[in-house]
Amino acid sequence: MLQNTPMLIRGIISTPLPSSLRLTTPTPRPKNVVVLAQTPTSTTPIPTNHSISDQALESRGFVLRRTIDDLNLDHLNTVFVAVGFPKRDPQKIRLALENTDSLLWVEYKKTQRPVAFARATGDGVFNAIIWDVVVDPSFQGIGLGKAVMERLLEDLLSRGICNIALYSEPRVLGFYRPLGFVSDPDGIRGMVYSTKHKKKKK
Repeated sequence: MLQNTPMLIRGIISTPLPSSLRLTTPTPRPKNVVVLAQTPTSTTPIPTNHSISDQALESRGFVLRRTIDDLNLDHLNTVFVAVGFPKRDPQKIRLALENTDSLLWVEYKKTQRPVAFARATGDGVFNAIIWDVVVDPSFQGIGLGKAVMERLLEDLLSRGICNIALYSEPRVLGFYRPLGFVSDPDGIRGMVYSTKHKKKKK
């Protein structure tokens, strides 16, 4: 079930940005991951007040998209590689996205490239895991990561999914906490199957 390591909020873009959007590139982050989970109850309100509206995003040159239509997988792969993960086979990316329950990405209209992305897989009823949360570093600090996560959570909660989990580097825990995520709720500890451990024992 825990098939891969999700992307975190880093990336790169080759096109220069207007000075109003240009940000500095963050320093590399450690690769340590921890498990976070959100376990809303049936009475948990579904968030509908977004930190930035669709209209505000559009006025700043961004378009929110919820399908893989018009998503250039090579461009997405460029962002994935830029955050420090191995380059993925585009056909495998497509297959993974076709088997994704919910996804949301932000296109920068000027370049027609994805600059923020997140997706979730699960059983569609009880559980979901959020993967591949990425924001191009040139676009960080302007609310795109939060915009993507708010809408992805809204979609999952509206389906009645009560367990939502993700992985995060320790340095970005502060990004997820205001969205409702907590570390080790009720003493739950996450584990990941590791083939590296098995190889060492031989």
